[in-house]
Amino acid sequence: MARAAATEPLTARSRRALHRVRVGLRKSAVDYFRGDGSDWIALTVLLLCVPLIAATTVHVPTWCPPSALVLPVLAGGLVLRPASLFLLYTCSATALVVESAVLGPWDSGPGRVTPGSILVTAAVGLAGLLIAQFRSRVGVPWMRGHTMLFDLRERIRVQSELPPLPEGWHAEIALRPAGGQSFSGDFVVATRSAGGRYLEAVLTDVSGKGMDAGSRALLLSGAFGGLLGSLPPHDFLPAANGYLLRQDWAEGFATSVHLVLDLHTGEYELLSAGLLPAMHLVSGAGRWDLKEAEGPLLGVYDGAKFEGVRGRLRSGDVLMLYTDGLVETSDRDISEGIDRLTGEADRFIVAGFRGAAWRLIDAVAKDVNDDRALLLICRD
Repeated sequence: MARAAATEPLTARSRRALHRVRVGLRKSAVDYFRGDGSDWIALTVLLLCVPLIAATTVHVPTWCPPSALVLPVLAGGLVLRPASLFLLYTCSATALVVESAVLGPWDSGPGRVTPGSILVTAAVGLAGLLIAQFRSRVGVPWMRGHTMLFDLRERIRVQSELPPLPEGWHAEIALRPAGGQSFSGDFVVATRSAGGRYLEAVLTDVSGKGMDAGSRALLLSGAFGGLLGSLPPHDFLPAANGYLLRQDWAEGFATSVHLVLDLHTGEYELLSAGLLPAMHLVSGAGRWDLKEAEGPLLGVYDGAKFEGVRGRLRSGDVLMLYTDGLVETSDRDISEGIDRLTGEADRFIVAGFRGAAWRLIDAVAKDVNDDRALLLICRD
């Protein structure tokens, strides 16, 4: 083996060594961005940038002023851990001292190290240190944090998707968070039970709005998704109520409505926990019927009872479930909002309700600073 290694061409050994280095660097970079590895690569690159910038400042201060040192300082605040930042800051401060000694006093001409450039560099460094300490306390590296938020948003979106329905049925949902944010306190979970015969859907409005309620909405949507279809329909809301009570949140209540729809006959039952009444379009009569079930808010007290209301969707009928962000504002009460919602929905009776959910939200609550959710179920 030793003789074979000795007779191996130098180029082959060099390629193999270069491959090992490349694989090691790639693994270190992947581990870092996942939060599992050291930040020595980023620290080394930034430490090399500091003397390079300082040398450029000494030779061409007009094009590279002393304040250019904020660039590695800023980058370090985004990618380095607090312990590594102190080493980078020490190197940057040393570079400023060297630049000041070589270029002369700050009042001797342009391109010198001025008190302003020192203050700017120090302010950027302090901001970067605060960001790094917060990131370290959370335990999420800089890029992984954005990936995690994106993953959470996608999980909420996927959990709110409705299952495929048989021919003759159409359902769609529109969720619009408050203030154009990515996270909402309104969510939907749905499944088909009993071998696909029944559609069970739960529309929930968590207390609060936007990102303040987004984390609780994500937790509840996962819990409700696990309960839905696993329990008899009349046991779902009591189980959800018990789950919220066990969380012991300071602002832990929620409103919800549970729909159980027989896809063979069109018969349905609505069980409500404080959510606004549903609207049933009776196509033969051309009117909207109010379907109001009785039940308290979720998470208020134990042993709550939820009474259901029944109905039947015939050919051409539409069932509409919604949250209060669609119909309630500071200058309009709920009854006026419901009238406006059904009035706008009447425009889709002739053309059909496919694609109507988003357009209805835009028509009645486009600029409302509240979470809005709308669920439409139509029988063709």
